[in-house]
This record gives sequence, C-alpha cells and structure tokens, in this order.
Amino acid sequence: MGVDYYKILGVDKNAKDDDLKKAYRKLAMKWHPDKNPNNKKEAEAKFKQISEAYDVLSDPQKRAIYDQYGEEGLKGQVPPPDAGGPGGATFFQTGDGPNVFRFNPRNADDIFAEFFGFSSPFGGMGGGGGTRGGPRFSSSMFGGDDIFGSFGDSRPMSSGPRKAPAIEQKLPCILEELYKGTTKRMKISREIYDASGKTLPVEEILTIDIKPGWKKGTKITFPEKGNEQPNVIPSDLVFVIDEKPHSVFTRDGNDLVVTQKISLAEALSGYTVHLTTLDGRNLTIPVNSVISPNYEEVVPREGMPIPKEPTKRGNLRIKFNVRFPSRLTAEQKSGIKKLLSP
Repeated sequence: MGVDYYKILGVDKNAKDDDLKKAYRKLAMKWHPDKNPNNKKEAEAKFKQISEAYDVLSDPQKRAIYDQYGEEGLKGQVPPPDAGGPGGATFFQTGDGPNVFRFNPRNADDIFAEFFGFSSPFGGMGGGGGTRGGPRFSSSMFGGDDIFGSFGDSRPMSSGPRKAPAIEQKLPCILEELYKGTTKRMKISREIYDASGKTLPVEEILTIDIKPGWKKGTKITFPEKGNEQPNVIPSDLVFVIDEKPHSVFTRDGNDLVVTQKISLAEALSGYTVHLTTLDGRNLTIPVNSVISPNYEEVVPREGMPIPKEPTKRGNLRIKFNVRFPSRLTAEQKSGIKKLLSP
C-alpha cells in the first residue's frame, strides 16, 4: 500500500471526522517546523506527511480511492502541468481504460492555516508568514510553549467546514396527542454524497416520540439531516410542535380551560357540568354555587400532564357564559323581585 496514512495519524480504519481532526491537531502542533528549530528537516518531512494523511482521509472521495487502491491509486497518474489547479481531486478519461483518479496534495501550510486560522502560532511570522482569514499571533502572546497544554486539544479557531443553518419544520398536533403522547413518523428526502463523490437522493423515515404534556414551540432536533454539500456540515432538521385548535378545550400553560353556556336560571339555581376528557373519560361536575359572570369552577389534576413531573397534572378550569334574557314580562319581573328580595 506504500505510505499508511492511518498509521501516520495514529487512527484506525473506521476513524470518524472528529477522530481525524483530533489526531491532526495534536500531531501538526507537535511537528510544526517552527516548533522544531533543531531538527527542522525531519519536522518538515513529518509535518508534510501528517498534512497529506489528513488531506486524504478527511475527504470521502480521496479516502475511498486510497482504501481501495492505496497510495499508488492516488498518485499513479501524474497530470500535465496545465491540467487543473492545485489541490482538489477530479476524474478524467484516459484512452486505455476506465477513469483514473488524479490527486494533487495540498500545501501543508494551507491545511494548517485553514484548520487553525493562522499559519504558525510559534513566531517566525515575518514577511510571508501571514495568515489566511485569521488573526496573526506571536509566540509571546501564548507565553512560549504553554500553548501546547492549553491549545493542543481545544476547539480550533477555525475548524474547517462551516455548518449550514438549521431547517425548521412545524409539526401540527391535536390536543389529544399532546395530552396522551404519541409517535409520529415523518418521511424526508435529502441528498447525500457516496464514497465516489456523487450525489444520491435518499428517503428516510424519522420517528418522533411526542411526550405527554409537550407544549407548542417544543423543538425536536435531528442533527445533520439536511442535504450534504462539499465542505459544508449538513444542517440540523428541527421539528417545532404546533397545537391545532380544539373544539372544546383551550390550553393555558398546564391548565385546560372550557367555557359552558348556561341560562340565568341555571346560573342562579345550580348547574351540573358534563364533560368528556381528552382521554375519553366522562366527568360529572355539580356546581352548587351561584354562578356569576366571572365565576370559575376549578377541578384539580384534570389539566395537561406536566412533562418533567409525569405524575402531576394541571387543573381543569370551567368558565361560564351566562345568557341573560333579552326582556322579561311584568309577571316574571314581579316573581323575581319576590324571590330575590332580602
């Protein structure tokens, strides 16, 4: 296989992107030529090898070719000088066989600068030692070699690919679903890259477990389920709970509110409320108080479940819309005065 890129970075064949970044970060800091003034030639060779290994293994297309054909597969065909810009990888047709992969190793300093946001944190920045899109640093700012302890495994200042913004999608739920909890399955279509770098459309079913008592605005995130693009981390897909209006109940925090229309006679003489709950039980609630227009009957623990305390529930609040008669006969007025006089 020639050079073993996995061995150079000290990772196994199944290494993920994060493993590669961590390994590159550690080794590039250790073997940067500016860090090794006494053995500069050896450091430069190792630094170049580390950069090349990371360049190949962090690119799905290059890695697939390397895994299948080894280093020879990557470098077996040297293109003419004018066959394309530096870096990157392309396929081109040859006259005597299938497509041949062309690999131009990227400049080690460019990879380092892209990864860390500056070309060298160790001094030696005069003249051409500037930065690419990042601040300039000198070794004095880091207090000499202390940078290796504090910076070595921390988050890089410019960690390569940017992340695409999240995609939000409303997820309408009826009140019964938010009361009892439910499972919804959503089909999504997205584009992914295969090992050869081609775009493939795929369909996927996402399962969303809605817990009892979830409120409107609750977010469920599926990380990196957006379309895949070169040098971009796919966007997160975020479902946002939305609550459909209900014909009987409205929700107020963890409470359920219902309004009953009653006559003035019922308001004065007593009224029994009959309700079907959101989970199908029948409630009978006698109201013996005089029901004034602002009166509210509270039934404890018959509201919405509280998500963080599943054994507890909000209250059911019953409001009343009292219908007053539009006019009364003389006989009715007289009777009411007699009945209600102190």
